[in-house]
Amino acid sequence: MDTDDKNTPLREGFLVKRGHLVHNWKARWFVLMSDKLLYYKYEGGKRDSCQRGKILLKDCVITCPFLEYENRPLVFKLLTKNGVDHFLEACSREERDDWADDITAAVAKLQPSEGGEVTKQQHPAGSQLHDINLSKVLDCMYDVHSGINMSNHMEQGSTYSNCFSGSAVVDWLVFMQLVLTRVEAMTLASALLEEGFLRPIGLKSAEALRTAGLSEQFMDDSTALYSFSDSLKKRGSVKAESSASAVELSGKVVKRGYLLKQDDISPAGGFSLRSCLVSSLGDNGVPSGVKGNIQGNLFKIITQSDTHYFMQAPTEQQKMDWIDAIRKQT
Repeated sequence: MDTDDKNTPLREGFLVKRGHLVHNWKARWFVLMSDKLLYYKYEGGKRDSCQRGKILLKDCVITCPFLEYENRPLVFKLLTKNGVDHFLEACSREERDDWADDITAAVAKLQPSEGGEVTKQQHPAGSQLHDINLSKVLDCMYDVHSGINMSNHMEQGSTYSNCFSGSAVVDWLVFMQLVLTRVEAMTLASALLEEGFLRPIGLKSAEALRTAGLSEQFMDDSTALYSFSDSLKKRGSVKAESSASAVELSGKVVKRGYLLKQDDISPAGGFSLRSCLVSSLGDNGVPSGVKGNIQGNLFKIITQSDTHYFMQAPTEQQKMDWIDAIRKQT
C-alpha cells in the first residue's frame, strides 16, 4: 500500500464509546485509517488534538448490530485479535451500518490474498496467552491496593510523573502470577501497548517504539518508561460520568415548539428523557404540586430519578404531538 494512502483517513466522525475501567459512555472523535481506528477526546462539539487511543484492525471481528444493550440499539462491537471488546454507538442506524461497513472493508484489505503467502509474526509463548483478557489485566494494574506502583522518573534532566519502567511492569506481571515467565510478561505487555492501554514516554521507550514498526514490542528495561494512556491516568479517583447516548450528543432536533414549564427552586435547564414516563393530565382542575391558576393541555414527565415535571401545551393537538414525540425517545 502506498504510504500516502496509508496515512489518509477513510472516514471520521463522532461515536460514543464505552469505557474500559468505568463502563460509562463518552463521546469520542473517531478517525478510520487503513489499519487502525484512532479516537480523540470530543467535547463541546470540538475534537481534541491529543489522541486518546487506537483500535488495531488486523484480524478484528465486527458485530453489527450488537443487541445486548436493550436501551442502546445503535451499538456495534469490535473484538480485536488480542481479545479486547470495544463498544461503539452511532446516532442513527444508517451511520452505525456505514461505520461497520467501512471498518469491515478495511479489515478485509488487511487479510492476505487468497493463494498468497501468509507471514506470521508470532510472539514468544503467544499460545499460552491467547485466552488472557486484557481488560481484566488492566483492572488489576489499576487496583489501588495491589496494582502497579506509579512514581516520578528522571530521564536526561526531564521528570516524568505517574509512570513506571518496563522492567517494573514485567516484574509485576510475574509477581501477580498473570504469567509464568518474563518472556510471557513481555508478550502480554506488548499486547497492552498495541491496544493503547499503555503508552511509551521518555526518549528510550519512544525511540524503541518508532524503530520496532508495527510490532510495538515492549521493553523489559529499567530505563524504558511507560504510563497508562491519557484517558486512564487518574488511578484510584476515576469517577463515573453521566452517560449520554449518541442521539443525545448529536444535537438532532426531534421536535420544536412552545411549552410552558412550571418553575421550582431548581435552576432552569434540560433533563434526559431516557427511561422517562410521560402521561396526559385531565382538565378537571390543577394537579397537586402545580402552582398558579393554570389549567388545560397539561401533561406530566417523570424522569428515571423520579423527578416530576408538569408541562402545558398551547393546544390539545400539540399536547398529544409532544407526548408522542417524547415517548419515541424514551
